[in-house]
Amino acid sequence: MRVYLDDERTPPEGWVRVYWPEEAVALLETGQVEELSLDHDLGDDARGTGYDVVLWVEEAVALRGFVPPRISVHSANSSARQKMEAGIGAIEALARSRAAAAAKDALLAPVQAAIVDLDGTMVDTVGDFEQALARTLAALGLPPVDRAFIARTVGRGSMNLLRETLAHVGGAPDLLDAAWTHYQRHYADVNGTHAEVYPGVREGLAAMRARGWQLACVTNKPRAFALALLEAKGLLPYFAQVFGGDSFERHKPDPLPLLKTCEALGTRPAQTLMVGDSRNDAQAARAAGCPVVLVSYGYNHGEPVADARPDRVIERLDALA
Repeated sequence: MRVYLDDERTPPEGWVRVYWPEEAVALLETGQVEELSLDHDLGDDARGTGYDVVLWVEEAVALRGFVPPRISVHSANSSARQKMEAGIGAIEALARSRAAAAAKDALLAPVQAAIVDLDGTMVDTVGDFEQALARTLAALGLPPVDRAFIARTVGRGSMNLLRETLAHVGGAPDLLDAAWTHYQRHYADVNGTHAEVYPGVREGLAAMRARGWQLACVTNKPRAFALALLEAKGLLPYFAQVFGGDSFERHKPDPLPLLKTCEALGTRPAQTLMVGDSRNDAQAARAAGCPVVLVSYGYNHGEPVADARPDRVIERLDALA
């Protein structure tokens, strides 16, 4: 139903005309109204104006979870129009907020555990990678790479990072074994010293634990490096399990690490939330049957994280509180 509130103008074809605010409200109460167009001045201020309908809708959304129709204003009173449109904007913002909260509740209701990625999700480690790679490349007589290259390349495991780095700087493929030896030593030396925990991570992990969820960290970083980094940043106590890129036969985006982690936690994939920062995490989660949330700030190979089609994108980990 499309409702047109006006005491003078003829409504467009197919619209139901009402003359007074209480008539518009009565129709809104039925839940049948899909679109609402409002005049302001209705000839008798004692019986109300179009703005009273805006106020009613705003209160109904805030207090009762009312789902508002599309609302527009056709009043010729410019000051009244501005006031009404501001009110409509507030209604739309409130409705979006309530819809997001409902979607979050629906997503998280069945969850009993969470698998959390490390680099780019909990800790910004580009500085560590930058130092370890610079020292590795210098030992091989090769130039360093910049942070932008590192940020769009990390996430597929250390060996892949080295392989792509050598290709980027013109290093011969047969240097890979030597690069790996140097890299392991240099990364162990710098692990955590040029890295920072993202805002909201500790609060988010604490909130997930408070929900009664078991937590596991699953990363493509070698497990020894992951354990050392988590311990250095004070995050290790949150986790019942920690698995790295060398813990299983295959790593993300293959679903195997997530499936094995669900077994270790004793939860079904549908009850286990994947929290990550890239399409690798999303692809692994989808293939494993896990719901997936991605943070907006991580390393997604230079691509918008929404393109990975997660169930939700969050700005901080504590948005899961």
